[in-house]
Amino acid sequence: MSVTDGEGAVSQDEKAYCLQIYPRLSLQTAPCCTLRVKKEATAATVIQDAAACLSLDASKRYVLAEVKECGGEEWVLEANDLPVQRVLLWPRKAQDQHPQSDGYYFLLQERNRDGSILYVQLSAACKEKEARRLLARGFLPPQQENCDDLCNLPLLNEDAILDNLRNRFQKHKIYTYAGSILIAINPFKFLPIYNPKYVKMYENHQLGKLEPHIFAIADVAYYTMLRKHVNQCIVISGESGSGKTQSTNFLIHCLTALSQKGYASGVERTILGAGPVLEAFGNAKT
Repeated sequence: MSVTDGEGAVSQDEKAYCLQIYPRLSLQTAPCCTLRVKKEATAATVIQDAAACLSLDASKRYVLAEVKECGGEEWVLEANDLPVQRVLLWPRKAQDQHPQSDGYYFLLQERNRDGSILYVQLSAACKEKEARRLLARGFLPPQQENCDDLCNLPLLNEDAILDNLRNRFQKHKIYTYAGSILIAINPFKFLPIYNPKYVKMYENHQLGKLEPHIFAIADVAYYTMLRKHVNQCIVISGESGSGKTQSTNFLIHCLTALSQKGYASGVERTILGAGPVLEAFGNAKT
């Protein structure tokens, strides 16, 4: 924002303030709209002037949003709000004309018929460029080729998720977290990661402290049940052949080991023996 004095000295209320407005619309428009408005100009007036400047459809509804960090939170202005009042609260350097990457600017977006905001999907190239910029400024964690929690991926899309799962699978790491959810990829072979040593390793550990493992899920459920005295449930979901039955067996093996019953009492054998009967009901729906 800059101040235009015009000819000679003028009062504070007569000054014209320059607003930089960046449209985020489905139509191709100019990248930036610069308006000179007075201090008492409302958001509705600014939107009307910006729509005229960009030759937009006047029959559609638009909304003005304040952005302080590029790619950050957007604060939608009401029709009677004063944009200049917002600008006067910005740092002094941000009140002069500056590139959008420095933050402190306004966005012009379209409203849907129900009053909600019509968000325009950015292209993949723009998203990747924006992710790199936020990474450089420290707003995102560094890129990891072997991320054990998908929620920590700097760029969260289908390609990044599949690439991360593929890289871990090639390193024989078949388990990956997505928050408190465990994703398991069936290796179609036995891996030596289910012996009593691993049961002991994951015993009474917080989820996420160690490498993702199905024993970690069983351990959290078991000790949460003991601590809160509330029944726990572990949902196992997947396509046919994804390894749901084998995952169930590993869970039961870990739970019986944690309860110090094990094979001696025959509890594990009894539960596993009932598996084929229970599966008969589920297979009818698969």
